Amino acid sequence: MPAPETSQSIRPSGTPLRLPLSDMGYALLTALCLGLLLAVRLAALYVSKVDLVMDEAQYWTWSRDFEFGYFSKPPLIAWAIRAMSETCGASEACTRAAAPILYTLTSGLLFAIGRTLFDARVGFWSAILFATIPGVSYASALITTDAPLIFLWTLMLLSWVMLVRRKSMGYAILLGVAIGTGLLAKQAMIYAVLCIACHAIVSREAREALLGGRAIVAGLIAFALFSPNIVWNAEHGWPTAKHTGANMGWRPPYIHPLELAEFIGAQFALFGPILFAVFARAGLRHLRKTDDPNKTLLLSFSLPILTILIVQALLSRAHGNWAATAYPAATVFVTAVLLEHERRVLMAISLTLHLVVAAAIAIAPAFARSWTPFEQLLFLRSSIGWEETADAVRKLLSQEKYGAVLVDTRDLAAELLYYMRDEPTPLYVWKRRPEPHHHYEMTRPFVAGTKEPILFVSLVPCRKSVTRHFTSVTSLPAIRVPLVKQETRTVYACRLSGFRGQDE
Repeated sequence: MPAPETSQSIRPSGTPLRLPLSDMGYALLTALCLGLLLAVRLAALYVSKVDLVMDEAQYWTWSRDFEFGYFSKPPLIAWAIRAMSETCGASEACTRAAAPILYTLTSGLLFAIGRTLFDARVGFWSAILFATIPGVSYASALITTDAPLIFLWTLMLLSWVMLVRRKSMGYAILLGVAIGTGLLAKQAMIYAVLCIACHAIVSREAREALLGGRAIVAGLIAFALFSPNIVWNAEHGWPTAKHTGANMGWRPPYIHPLELAEFIGAQFALFGPILFAVFARAGLRHLRKTDDPNKTLLLSFSLPILTILIVQALLSRAHGNWAATAYPAATVFVTAVLLEHERRVLMAISLTLHLVVAAAIAIAPAFARSWTPFEQLLFLRSSIGWEETADAVRKLLSQEKYGAVLVDTRDLAAELLYYMRDEPTPLYVWKRRPEPHHHYEMTRPFVAGTKEPILFVSLVPCRKSVTRHFTSVTSLPAIRVPLVKQETRTVYACRLSGFRGQDE
């Protein structure tokens, strides 16, 4: 039986501020709280009225074909969605269900990290704070590449913590597995190598952990696990590498203060304003006086990432969620600082604020089409009506026997492929340039010999850049799909035949 926690915070009067719990007690309390939160989030997904956003629908289409890579991302997100589809179906709720499950497991790993580095109390609050920060609440309502990435990143962090403490080859193997599998989730896992290097520079224990062949074993395992994706990219002309390079977007004048301000503002929103302010202040203070090796470890796995992305934002741009890997370690660091300095009121205010945000995020999708305050949210407005859009296209297909459906954007391709997944008529994408610029231009380009007539569907009047390649073009009546209030989405369609080729 684990020994009860002995350290107690004492009021000035000498009355204990809290009753001590054993490690097992904190572990059970963590499991109970995280389990309840997971149940709420899964229920919220079930009652949500929000359609899959473009990225989610695209990942779902990836999941239909087992590959070791896809145009812009490694394969793990598609594998996760396929696993959920095989388990409970292809509904929006099932497609998204892996996200809250993975974030819950991540929070459980943070309990283990906090308990190992400090005590079970820090572990408990680290798990609860991370599970409720606004970025996690929002990400739990969607299925994105960050969900498997953050889980595997945190597993990597726990493996590193244990490797530094135990110098065990077993933890080196686990570290390699976590990094290699994490690279199959998202390219950002490469930050792990940077963070380990930064920690090794400032910590003798970290350097010792890499000796004895442990670094070589971890590296070889990571490379072996990631190598199928490298091979896939090589066979397909390195699309993921090209996409990543395009995302970096370095361009003159290389100074973009507004992008930098936007990125920093996003960090306050994602991590929470209080927690991010505490992290920045305490982190800078610790850098001036590195008196706690455990905090140094945690900062080594958060500050380098934020520093790189601040530079990236200044040179070009950086999306707020690109810093997601910084926050598992940052959460444990902030939790330890707040508890060490008895900042319970500050923690309570932050947690209350985050729970309010979490509740709003859980409730909003269920009332997206009926409750006026939520109708004004732009992200909801752009994330509904896709099923009705697909129904409109189905109606057009029922009026004449078409050989294929042709669309002109990645967004429309992704949404129609999901919401028309039982439709036998094949769907193709108009390729605008010789080199593919997204997954569907690579895998579903419109080519000569496609059975005609073609139903060309677009969200703008049928483009002449497309229709001029056909000898017969008939415009069909536009269809208006209701969204919220008086807003609609207009679907335009044309009947095309007599394809003359794109080289004219």
